[in-house]
Amino acid sequence: MERYKQLEVWFVVGSQFLYGPKTLQQVSDNATKLVAGLNAEAGLPLKLVLKPTVKSAEEILAVCREANNAPDCVGLITWMHTFSPAKMWIAGLQALNKPWMQFHTQFNASVPWATMDMNFMNLNQTAHGGREFGFIGARMRKSYEVVVGHWQDPAAQAKLGRWIRVAAAVHDMRQLKVARFGDNMRDVAVTEGDKVEAQIKFGYAVDGYGMGDLVKDIEAVEDSALKALVDEYETRYTLADSVRAGGEKRANLLEAARIELGIKNFLERGKFGAFTTTFENLHGLVQLPGLAVQRLMQQGYGFGAEGDWKTSALLHTLKFMSEGLPGGASFMEDYTYDFAMSGDLVVGSHMLEVCPSIAGDMKPKLDVLPLSIGKKDDPARLIFNAKAGPAVNASLIDMGNRFRLIVSELDVIDPPHDLPKLPTARAVWKALPSLAVSAEAWIHAGGAHHAVFTQALDADTLRIFADMLDIEFLQIGRDTRIDAFRNEIRWNELAYALKH
Repeated sequence: MERYKQLEVWFVVGSQFLYGPKTLQQVSDNATKLVAGLNAEAGLPLKLVLKPTVKSAEEILAVCREANNAPDCVGLITWMHTFSPAKMWIAGLQALNKPWMQFHTQFNASVPWATMDMNFMNLNQTAHGGREFGFIGARMRKSYEVVVGHWQDPAAQAKLGRWIRVAAAVHDMRQLKVARFGDNMRDVAVTEGDKVEAQIKFGYAVDGYGMGDLVKDIEAVEDSALKALVDEYETRYTLADSVRAGGEKRANLLEAARIELGIKNFLERGKFGAFTTTFENLHGLVQLPGLAVQRLMQQGYGFGAEGDWKTSALLHTLKFMSEGLPGGASFMEDYTYDFAMSGDLVVGSHMLEVCPSIAGDMKPKLDVLPLSIGKKDDPARLIFNAKAGPAVNASLIDMGNRFRLIVSELDVIDPPHDLPKLPTARAVWKALPSLAVSAEAWIHAGGAHHAVFTQALDADTLRIFADMLDIEFLQIGRDTRIDAFRNEIRWNELAYALKH
């Protein structure tokens, strides 16, 4: 994602004029070294840009307004090197419309016990300067992240990087466009929602388009582009005999390639980052988009089946958030259970649309097989197993008076048996703490039957995401107990009723 590389985070250091020019110069020098060190050594996903030390309410307000209008600035990291009286920050924080976090660190790692004097103490006042700053955040009821630790500590650096990833994804999401080809699947409740409220809360726009608009792009695909894409298929995947040149399903593969190119052309021209389809509206399409959706997801596009625009937008955002990290992200659905296995297992899949980014190093198989829904020609699809390892499922739902993000922790395993007749990509996992507790909690929370499955991000990263957006967050994991979880839902209901 080229856009990702252009983004930056502003590093703002707080102080005051009381200390005089010598101390303020030392603050600036230390901040310069700190930011340069983090950029060079911390492996941060975006570049930090040091701004001049702010020493008054006017300077703070100015830098916050400047950040609001800077198209590449995703947010602010603040550091109180010295004491910075927090009333100075009120106007700036009120005006700031981008996320910010507090880095509670200090330039020196160790106290120079033998030489420490009051000059040293006045210069290095993070310990109580950060508390003064923290009070105003609490008093103003601001939701923000705090990272505590020395700036050269890998654990603190990792937390900084995680917050930066989330801020970048939120920045991108506020400019996201989602195209809906067809409407929601009829009679389904959870895929519905308030698109206007979503745009107010998250920033992304969701617009509908008739299938005829898309079919025009599919029909306009040139043969040369089609041949180049099929050549790519033959290089990247293991093709079934039926879809090789001369095979009985070769025409179906060519049509799948044509659909992929048509959808991509439509999305690129309209600058869409996510899209939905529904098998109840395929007018003008020869087959349900399967291979096309899988490959477009791997390129960073969000997708939701059956018109599920919330999951589509969330998938794009989590893909953007995990840029450069190992592990992938995919549209996913809990499809069926194995209650007989030790610990109980879930088989996650969908009719066709599972992203090959979660396949790890496995080379997917490309095949054309029947689909018992949609009443169209047999569609092409990639078939593979998800890579074993930790993962989460995330579901964003509309509760009417608020949005709720539900995150369930998983342990993905290699399938315990071969699945020679299952014509879809799949992930097999153990839900934490158990299938019984996880499924019951998910159902009590109202989690959708669709989710975003990711092996690149953990639950705490998504907690930061929810905090940054000021939406409800519910986590299901190793320590979940149903009684406590249901109480949390009840308390949240009261808290959001009082808040809104």
